Amino acid sequence: MEESFRKQGKIMVYCGQGRGKTSAALGYGMLEAGSGKKVIVIQFLKQKMLEEMEFLKRLEPEIRLFRFSKSEKSFEELSEEQKAEEKANFINALNYSKKVLATGECDVLILDEVLGLIDEHVIQCGELVQVMDSREECDIVLTGRVLPEGMLDTVDEVYQIQTMKQG
Repeated sequence: MEESFRKQGKIMVYCGQGRGKTSAALGYGMLEAGSGKKVIVIQFLKQKMLEEMEFLKRLEPEIRLFRFSKSEKSFEELSEEQKAEEKANFINALNYSKKVLATGECDVLILDEVLGLIDEHVIQCGELVQVMDSREECDIVLTGRVLPEGMLDTVDEVYQIQTMKQG
């Protein structure tokens, strides 16, 4: 008798006030891409950094980067009107992540700075949990400064990044 089962992907979080959350998430993505997995990175709330984007473009098709934000500035620097426009872009990006998970387009989905959407009151925790619950075999990596306490039971691994010394 043949047993069929599906392995559910894991959810990892890189959070904290220190630098390196995105680097850690991308490092995980590069390791997975190196073993033949497809990786999609969706960035939220980040200032457009051309050098980083150009480097990631060279890693295609194994690692694909999507940035729905239209502004060149970081979210904190925007006017209220510009923030409202960007919030709509972030919702589009979140909807795209749902589509990616539903269609199985990748093995690893990195939602870079997605936790900041909760901090900025763009989405509620439950909306992000819905996205995560729609995964099957896909690993999801979330980054951001703060992991809301109510989400701790939803994730598999949490890595707290902190600065111990700054020079």
